[in-house]
This record gives sequence, structure tokens and C-alpha cells, in this order.
Amino acid sequence: MRIGFAGLGRMGRRMAANLAAAGHDLVLWNRTHVVAADLAKRIGARHATTLADLARDADAVVTMLAEDAAARHVYLGPSGLIAAGQAPMLIEMGTMSPGLIAELASAAQGAGKVFVDAPVSGATAAAERGDLLIMAGADAALAPRIAPIFDVLGGKTVWLGAPGAGAVMKLAVNMLIHGMNQTLAEALTLSERAGIAPELAFDVIEESAAAAPMFGYRRPLYLDESRHAVTFTVLLARKDMEITAELASDLGVSIPQGRVTLAQLKEAETAGFASRDMAAMLAFMKEQSE
Repeated sequence: MRIGFAGLGRMGRRMAANLAAAGHDLVLWNRTHVVAADLAKRIGARHATTLADLARDADAVVTMLAEDAAARHVYLGPSGLIAAGQAPMLIEMGTMSPGLIAELASAAQGAGKVFVDAPVSGATAAAERGDLLIMAGADAALAPRIAPIFDVLGGKTVWLGAPGAGAVMKLAVNMLIHGMNQTLAEALTLSERAGIAPELAFDVIEESAAAAPMFGYRRPLYLDESRHAVTFTVLLARKDMEITAELASDLGVSIPQGRVTLAQLKEAETAGFASRDMAAMLAFMKEQSE
């Protein structure tokens, strides 16, 4: 397939590399053009300097964008994918608000394009392995058309039926993740203050009924954050939880624990933790406990 790919951050660049390695004719775009040019040279792809060039003659364009404002520009700007792009299929795989996804889906339909929201779950290691969980806001009837892309990027795709469902499900999953991250930070702070070595506490947690896959693959970050690359920032976690809180309010759903998690992330961001990995909530909780 000829695929355009926009958004080459920590996740996007790994996903793009997998598509190129699978033999797809890949064209890259990034807001910072040198990023796209450098990655294109490294993985044997091409790069575009405009969104119209990215989508020209493409069978599909995949975007992996960080937040609503970026997606609004890429899709709905005067030279964006919907107004100027030629690609018949648009696939957004970042974490966006359901309201924006509805807006993008409507605009794409009006332009005669297929739009799929397909956010993913999994850290950078899963992106590199091509083992992401894909939550597709679309009918499974689209699977044969998208399989050449999703089969490269993910280990499993769950088809959720309609645009927006992927975005909602991703927020629900991330609410769990950020809640567990906060509770783990508190548990490790408590056990260490009582004299238990963090490594031993982690051994117990990983073997307990509270074990979750993210604790295993993120263990090195929790035990020594400074020695490892950032995979997901406190800022992005706060953004996720703010969107989730807004959605809960719109739906009349009470999320008391989610709001506590959001409040803690906001405090950490104000305290200078915004650009640090979300595992730094452990360091933040230790500071709060001094």
C-alpha cells in the first residue's frame, strides 16, 4: 500500500518504521520537517513538506498525533487532510477527545472519505515490536481494507462499531492506567517509608493479585527513572485525565477516583514534573511525604 504517516513522536516513529520494514510505500510528514526527513532517510521512506503532498495518491493516511489542537490543524486546517488531501481513508491513532473525533468523522464523510479512530494501547516497546492493542472505532467490515496496516502495527484489533468508540475506550483504558500509576506510587512510598527496599516491594507487587502487565515492563522506570528514556510524560497523562473528566461530566458519570488522579497529576505538573515520565509520580509522592 502507499501510506502517508503524520506524527513522528515516540510512538509514531516506531510505527512508521514497522510499516516501512513491511514493504509499504511510505511517505512521512511531521510538523518539524527535519524530523520527517531524517527518519525517512533512516528507514527508506520518503518525506513530504505539506499535508497535500503526504496524501497525494495515498491509499490511506495514518496519523499519530499528541492532542486535539494538533489533530484539528492536520485534519481541518485550510491545507489539511480533509480539505486538500486525496487519500480516501484517514486513520487517527492518537488519544483524542470523542467530540473532536465526531467532528473529524463528519467532515471526512462530507468529503467522501472513510475516517477511522483507532487509538492504541501499549508503550514504546510494544510500538517497536508491532504488538499494540488497536481499539478501532469502526465496523469490522472495514477489516480487510485496513488489515495491511493494522496487522503490522498491532497484535490485536478490537472493532468497536462506530467512530468515537475507539476514543472513548482509549480514555477508559488510560484512566485505569493513570489510576494504577498513582496508586503504585503511593504503595511504594508507603512500603519504603516503613523500611522495605523498593526492589523487594516490587517483587511482591508483581506476584500479587494487584499485578498488571504495565508494572512489569515499567519496573525499571519506577525503580530508577533517571536512567531510562521517557515513554509517556506527566503532561500527557494530565491531558488524558482532563479529557476523561470532561467526558464523564458530559455523560453524567461520577469518577471520584479519576478526579483524584487528575488532581495529583496537576499538582505534579505545577511542581515541575510535566516533562518527566509518568513513573515520576513516585518521586512526586515521596516529595509530598517529606
